[in-house]
Amino acid sequence: MNNIIVMPMMLPVLVGIILLFLRPYVKTQRTISLLVFLGNIGISVYVLQLIQQNGVMRLDFGGWQPPFGILFVADSFAMLLVLSSSVVAAACLIYSFSSVKPSFEKNFFYSFVLFLIAGVNGSFLTGDIFNLFVCFEIMLLSSYVLIAFGGKKRQLRESIKYVIINVVSSWIFLVAIAYLYGVVGTLNMAHISERIAEVGQTPMVTVISVVFLTVFALKAGLFLYFWLPGSYSVPITPIAALFGALLTKVGIYAMFRVFTLLFYQEQQITHTLIGILAALTLIGGSIGAVAYKDIRLVASYNVIIAVGFILVGLAVATPSAIEGSIYYLIHDIIIKALLFLLVGTMIAVTGQTRIDEISGLIKNHPLLGWLFFLTTLSLSGIPPLSGFIGKVLIGEGTVAAGSYVLLALAFISSIFVLYSLMRIFLTSFWGETIISKDEEVPAKKGWIVSTCILALGTIALGLGAEPMSVYVQDAAETLLNPQIYIDAVLGGN
Repeated sequence: MNNIIVMPMMLPVLVGIILLFLRPYVKTQRTISLLVFLGNIGISVYVLQLIQQNGVMRLDFGGWQPPFGILFVADSFAMLLVLSSSVVAAACLIYSFSSVKPSFEKNFFYSFVLFLIAGVNGSFLTGDIFNLFVCFEIMLLSSYVLIAFGGKKRQLRESIKYVIINVVSSWIFLVAIAYLYGVVGTLNMAHISERIAEVGQTPMVTVISVVFLTVFALKAGLFLYFWLPGSYSVPITPIAALFGALLTKVGIYAMFRVFTLLFYQEQQITHTLIGILAALTLIGGSIGAVAYKDIRLVASYNVIIAVGFILVGLAVATPSAIEGSIYYLIHDIIIKALLFLLVGTMIAVTGQTRIDEISGLIKNHPLLGWLFFLTTLSLSGIPPLSGFIGKVLIGEGTVAAGSYVLLALAFISSIFVLYSLMRIFLTSFWGETIISKDEEVPAKKGWIVSTCILALGTIALGLGAEPMSVYVQDAAETLLNPQIYIDAVLGGN
């Protein structure tokens, strides 16, 4: 039964390889790719139910018992993120059917999207620190190709920066793993946790934890986000949406996993650093969101604000804050994909990228306008949409921890989010129509369908917060009690 937990990674890998040989058959590639993501959604829901019944699940590859072999571990935290990533991937794929050029589709576009999602899901599921590095690289190698689809000068310039930053951070990641292995003698994350708990978190281990923090800060866009706005604003729309929704979230997930399972004994050092970086990220992201008039950059800086907001929960590490971060992480995966798809659609129908070059768009595209307004409300945390419950719980957690500065910065950043997006809504959708209906490109059905799916997702996530709380509370309990994870992996061995 546990073999099913490898499917969210293996299905995209195997199908991605098969599609390499189906290059001329675009419709076949579309159908098969979409079926893979729909299948992953079903598998994720099923595995979440199994976890509720039987506890944390693990799969040992090759029959090697932990801590000697590679393994996948499925807990509620990992599977909630796998489910969210699969929903977003399906929506972005539907959008791409109406927006990606046939020449791109015939050049392995769908294979690389599948490989990207395989790397994302593998990162969520792996129980081995070196395998986490491998899954990161699968994701990044695919993203190196996808960011350059289009071949524009700005794309190539930003892709070079993106590749360099990630190659450097991956090298630091490998060095950190090597030092950690030298100290504890194992790569299994549950076993690493057990080894560190036996001897205590020594100064050497604390230094290694700071190196890991540097790696994940680079990959998540936590404070060291200088590469992110340009890199996320240049890809074609469905890829920009996948990047904005998922890539930083893998870094955030790794930070939550590592600093609740491995390096949790010296929180006055590691979690204080995370809190400082989260505060600086909130400030920098808020300034960027209101400083630019390019709607792609505004969306990118909103990604940065969300990174800081989510990691406030990890910094204070109270039960309410961790639950809030999990809620908000799931919400942000859905809503950031929607934001980037809507921004891409605005650019597609008008041919303009700046706020002051677009006006009166709601007259010809009312659904697009009201979807953008819904997105603005959700990102700002207006009830009953999906952003509300996460913000309330993080606020409750920061009050309980007495972290009033983080609380203030977190909620002030929400005002900046609201202002930055309402500025786009009021300026670009209302006012006199600059471009006539004849000059505008009509919105295609695929664009409308995909954005409506994600809009329904943010509504459902908000209204369904109570039934979803069972899974979120289980995920938070596993994060806050490392022994649950350790017993599931090493128990009985």
